[in-house]
Amino acid sequence: MSRRVVRQSKFRHVFGQAAKADQAYEDIRVSKVTWDSAFCAVNPKFLAIIVEAGGGGAFIVLPLAKTGRVDKNYPLVTGHTGPVLDIDWCPHNDNVIASASDDTTVMVWQIPDYTPVRNITEPVITLEGHSKRVGILSWHPTARNVLLSAGGDNVIIIWNVGTGEVLLSLDDIHPDVIHSVCWNSNGSLLATTCKDKTLRIIDPRKSQVVAERARPHEGARPLRAVFTADGKLLSTGFSRMSERQVALWDPNNFEEPVALQEMDTSNGVLLPFYDPDSSIVYLCGKGDSSIRYFEITDEPPFVHYLNTFSSKEPQRGMGFMPKRGLDVSKCEIARFYKLHERKCEPIVMTVPRKSDLFQDDLYPDTPGPEPALEADEWLSGQDAEPVLISLKEGYVPPKHRELRITKRNILDVRPPAGPRRSQSASEAPLSQHTLETLLEEIKALRERVQAQEERITALENMLCELVDGTD
Repeated sequence: MSRRVVRQSKFRHVFGQAAKADQAYEDIRVSKVTWDSAFCAVNPKFLAIIVEAGGGGAFIVLPLAKTGRVDKNYPLVTGHTGPVLDIDWCPHNDNVIASASDDTTVMVWQIPDYTPVRNITEPVITLEGHSKRVGILSWHPTARNVLLSAGGDNVIIIWNVGTGEVLLSLDDIHPDVIHSVCWNSNGSLLATTCKDKTLRIIDPRKSQVVAERARPHEGARPLRAVFTADGKLLSTGFSRMSERQVALWDPNNFEEPVALQEMDTSNGVLLPFYDPDSSIVYLCGKGDSSIRYFEITDEPPFVHYLNTFSSKEPQRGMGFMPKRGLDVSKCEIARFYKLHERKCEPIVMTVPRKSDLFQDDLYPDTPGPEPALEADEWLSGQDAEPVLISLKEGYVPPKHRELRITKRNILDVRPPAGPRRSQSASEAPLSQHTLETLLEEIKALRERVQAQEERITALENMLCELVDGTD
């Protein structure tokens, strides 16, 4: 009688656990916009969530440590005239975030390390080039200040945020609305899914489709796709019978999937979050109350089901912490930020280990905050893998770094002689705008100090009266 051999994997026993109630972020009015993006972005310093806002679009940015009830007057990031549809933190600067909106613009914001006194209304730069709503954002994984946006006009624009220029515009590849865009690990290729039910791999610098697969999933609902560490593609979609599916594809042979698994008949689009260090993909459906996770390996059946984290409340969106933001001392291998209707709840994925020592098999070197290339180098055809860091000593985020914008004179065709000071309102350190903002901040702080001093004086007088009365 043959014994069934259990597959060996250090991730077989990964389990999910919701954080305690006091570690959640309460009283946040999460956006009700009908759009299949995550609505949440997180990095080792900040948590950003798209929120309900009258008269335009807004999102809230909270320091990770600011858990508990959020004051209803907490400052927001406001500036868009239409709902915000997507937000994405810059991987090379933890204080810079981009937002895309129904108002056709992309805005890039500098978030201060201190809590601002009032709403942040002035972006560092506004990127205008789309003719319809912009619903997808994605920063380049290795090149500095390179940002991708995809709009309802079926166009993908790749920007140099440092100058505000369009580097590339892919406007004749997609015949219909783009549902998802993903860079590969070194940013040389894009994987896109589209309403025409085609999965494409695109070389953006050549503006050409390298490989494509029509109808990777037979159903009519939107597809999603992400690159895996070894260059394969993982897609989520629906069967003809509306069953949700996950499939693994080899771009060199798009005829048949390497693996295909059917899951359930729920109608929420599955958002895939892929961790290249562990080769685990986490599938979070909007409206679901669970997170399923699978390990992708080189041995059949290639996509191995690990487990499901289940809870009672459905999720409105999900944030996924980069590896450098995890607590390695607790063997965390992933951390999600689950959006409810009025709160955000961290969910931690852990590999159980008895030892308190650093588990180097769980934490290979991971992409750090330093870019490997400049924007011009990438555009000229250079590629570079991410600059890796070790998590052995625990990751400490670098101090506040300012995003510098150098707008080129479009009337002057000569290259700039050297680094020039921008005169953009929110960048030039000595601009009138910056001086006025600083003076307002100082004035507000002085008023607070004065109020506190008056309160102290009143308390001291009360104390004196009490002492005199006892005498």
